Amino acid sequence: MQKPPKIPQSVLVVIHTPPVAGRMDVLIIERADRAGFWQSVTGSKDRLDESFLETAVREVAEETGIVVGSPGVPGLPGSPDVPAEALRDWHHEIDYEIYPVWRHRYAEGVTRNTEHWFSLEVPAGTPVTLAPREHTAYLWLPYEEAAAKCFSSSNREAILQLPARLAASHPGEPQ
Repeated sequence: MQKPPKIPQSVLVVIHTPPVAGRMDVLIIERADRAGFWQSVTGSKDRLDESFLETAVREVAEETGIVVGSPGVPGLPGSPDVPAEALRDWHHEIDYEIYPVWRHRYAEGVTRNTEHWFSLEVPAGTPVTLAPREHTAYLWLPYEEAAAKCFSSSNREAILQLPARLAASHPGEPQ
């Protein structure tokens, strides 16, 4: 049975540790279908009426095993209890051209995607359980190094914006 076409509306979630003395690590994951292609968590809506927030929570759980807002979800062993407020909606979207290699996943003629950005703060040492059909490896790197390793320029930009986005959401707190 053929899968339905992907919806050209997606999320990007930059998962990071709390900033401590100017240092913050970011989780990046390597695509199973393209060795050397590192990225943050990304994924498309499953349904047109699925909110970007629901998509972000679902994609984080599917791709990393990190459960946002609900501890002890069956089938996700070792997933930590990450509170819902740790997921920050940046209220920022970009529109980009879908890489030709992945256009076959979308309806005929679809060449552009709208991506909504989030960040998720998790405790240092948070366990990661990858979906092996989607990703083969993960790294926690200082945010600048993580950005440099990403194949997507928009993903690099999102990671590099992280310190400023966090400072704006928590003015007066040391980063």
